[in-house]
Amino acid sequence: MKLHRIINSLLETDMYKFSMGQAIFHQFTDYRTTWTFRCRNKDVKFTPEMVEEIREQIKAYCDLRFTDDELDFLQNVTWIKSSYVMFLRLWKPRFEDFTITTDAECGLAIETVGTWLNTSMYEIPTLAIVNEVYFRMQYNYDDLLASFKRRLADKISKLESGEWDIGVFSEFGIRRRLSAEAQELAVKELTTKPLGNSHCIGTSNVYLAKKFNVTPVGTMAHEWIMCVGQGNHKHNPAYSNWYALDCWMKEYGILNGIALTDAITTDCFLRDFKLTYATLFSGVRHDSGDPFAWGDKMIAHYKSLGIDPKTKTLLFSDSLNFEKATKINAYFKDKAKVAFGIGTYIANDTDTEPLNIVMKTTVCNGMDVAKVSDIEGKGMCKNPDYVEYLERCIKWRMEH
Repeated sequence: MKLHRIINSLLETDMYKFSMGQAIFHQFTDYRTTWTFRCRNKDVKFTPEMVEEIREQIKAYCDLRFTDDELDFLQNVTWIKSSYVMFLRLWKPRFEDFTITTDAECGLAIETVGTWLNTSMYEIPTLAIVNEVYFRMQYNYDDLLASFKRRLADKISKLESGEWDIGVFSEFGIRRRLSAEAQELAVKELTTKPLGNSHCIGTSNVYLAKKFNVTPVGTMAHEWIMCVGQGNHKHNPAYSNWYALDCWMKEYGILNGIALTDAITTDCFLRDFKLTYATLFSGVRHDSGDPFAWGDKMIAHYKSLGIDPKTKTLLFSDSLNFEKATKINAYFKDKAKVAFGIGTYIANDTDTEPLNIVMKTTVCNGMDVAKVSDIEGKGMCKNPDYVEYLERCIKWRMEH
């Protein structure tokens, strides 16, 4: 039977993979990383048949190449440079970098090992493949899609009526989407229909941004701060944000986009987010902890630096739905620019619980790396001793 290919384009990934990829290409081509898959749902089991299908889908993904049309689209993104586009013309995924087995409690183990340039690009397509294979093989997919469409129509109705008012938002759902079909439908509906006072400006999925002529959205992920700041023997990891933001500024000058605050806690981030960075980055992104407390903290920080918070964007992206976003928007809309990145709630809202799966950097240049976010449960590291060391480094810096 012919394979129903899930990933059909190398643009089918989050925009920040290209933003980070360009900086990796220019500054860290020699870095090597290990990425590890994890399913956080305790009751989910992947069958051997699912694992085999996932393996075949990843093989099919590794056969893809960028087309001239796709590269032209990337070239027209303001901050993407010709040298990186020329590299992508030669680039291809390597199936040899993947290890896919059933050796995990959930029945699926995936690890990728290779250059950071390569392995970084595998995360999003791999997660999209795992999601779609699971939901197509575990459930009646047509029933799930019908419930997805029904819930999407209800969301749009409530946005149109003004019951939900979230201002500016983007769709961020590719990594945990029900399917490519479902995500495409959601992006098409949300970017073409009137939504009252709310406005969907784009999507993190570069393929869909190109298809529907909307903005591809995304700046940086935790991997950037983890690998730049922890992935060698030179740095005290409590200074990860400084090294990461400095390298980002070298790459992008004044076109820095949104800084991510919680790779090693927001309080530690603020020690390094001084006047130069706070001025040059257009805003900051929230991805863990209480969004209201975080927003108030960021506004106070901007004011302490003499920066008008109304000139900066607070981007919220942590497990959002439209009801929660409405409350956040109402609270902050007169204090700063407010935007939202909303993923699973848009791309995988059905009558069945979505998967909570991740694929994280666990090793860089032979060194353990870890995230210590603003709440417990969002980190991932193979070595508990390293996490304890990182937490001690952060504590020392905060107290001295």
